[in-house]
Amino acid sequence: MSTPDDPRDANPKDPEELRFHYTPSDEPKPEQDTDNAHATDTTRVPEVIDALRKEFGAAVLDVERYANEDTVYVEKSRIREICRFLKAEESFEYFVDLGGIDNFTAEDRYEVFYNLVSIERQKRIRLKVRVDEEDMRVPSVTEVYRAANWNEREAYDMFGFEFVDHPDPRRMYMPEDFDYHPLRKEFPQLGVPGSLPLPPQTPDGELTMDPFAAAHGSQPVKSYQEPATDPDSE
Repeated sequence: MSTPDDPRDANPKDPEELRFHYTPSDEPKPEQDTDNAHATDTTRVPEVIDALRKEFGAAVLDVERYANEDTVYVEKSRIREICRFLKAEESFEYFVDLGGIDNFTAEDRYEVFYNLVSIERQKRIRLKVRVDEEDMRVPSVTEVYRAANWNEREAYDMFGFEFVDHPDPRRMYMPEDFDYHPLRKEFPQLGVPGSLPLPPQTPDGELTMDPFAAAHGSQPVKSYQEPATDPDSE
């Protein structure tokens, strides 16, 4: 603890000023949304969850709540029906985004999350489906929310999900012949040497096969060491 005469008090960048609602050094406490600075009313939708349970029964697997925010786990095979119900019956007409999560676990390693908004009700809800590594197929929701098109392509590109019935299942960023999915936990941070040829280091050089050559023991040519080129050459 600092004292009134502690010179750190005058330092606006002192780490003690960066306080969080919960830190790993704290003892976990039962959640009290009224005391949580992140809690809002827009993300608490018990009546919508009740409607989902009434309509889909056991397909609603679990509900998690943090900071007054509801996350509903549903059966992967029913996600399209559930999205259609939320849009048509519960006014969740605005699709915000979806994305993937790699938990790096032996079972149900992956998750796909869906963030939906009801402008009429001024409410938000998050859906999640669990995806096992042995079956990466997930029903596409593009026929319910057209805006999901590019999000599903990105999730396929980065994680390898196969969105069944997607109208245009191409990669979003990586080349079609790229053999990896970069947001999987086992993908090395420095990339895979040789997997993605990059432009040459010099105008007349060969393709760069290692995106982090220096990290793997090679020394790329520095810009000031590049040979001179004829400005009139094509």
